[in-house]
Amino acid sequence: MNKKLTIEAPGGVKQVLLHTCCAPCSSAIIECMMQNGIMPLIFYCNPNIYPEEEYIIRKDECTRYAQSLGLEIVDADYNHEQWLTEMKGLENEPERGGRCLKCFKLRLLESAKYAHERGITAFTTTLASSRWKSLEQIEEAGLFAQSHYPDVTYWTQNWRKGGLSERRIEIIKEYNFYNQRYCGCEFSMR
Repeated sequence: MNKKLTIEAPGGVKQVLLHTCCAPCSSAIIECMMQNGIMPLIFYCNPNIYPEEEYIIRKDECTRYAQSLGLEIVDADYNHEQWLTEMKGLENEPERGGRCLKCFKLRLLESAKYAHERGITAFTTTLASSRWKSLEQIEEAGLFAQSHYPDVTYWTQNWRKGGLSERRIEIIKEYNFYNQRYCGCEFSMR
């Protein structure tokens, strides 16, 4: 990274739970956190991803990157059938619509719960790095999750700025990451 982006986690904490959707989205965020003395615990919680083979490929790439940096990665387990049940009636929603918001809320609530259980007081998400996602929806979902676990703070951060998008492209090439062509769920494949 040419210029170091200065960031600070809520309350100046030095460990943050990072909900991670994929290695390409998380790579520059993780690097930036570490450059600022913040140790991310990578939380892979993505029951939306379809098919299961895609879920495994993305998880394996996250694991490869985490291991190369000596970081812990936690797999929240894959329960796509439960996710489909939760999305019932929202299948035809457009991208950035009600289905995405509900999906974000489910995944970030699980992230906040895990942070709470581990005694980690701040969490954030790599979803806020994707230009395909609504930052407003992601923030709403993060604050919703935070409201269920008052000892855990959602770190609202626009991970698209400060050179992180450009650095992300460099890291994708450097690690030769698998870079998916759709968000993850079968409805986003359209």
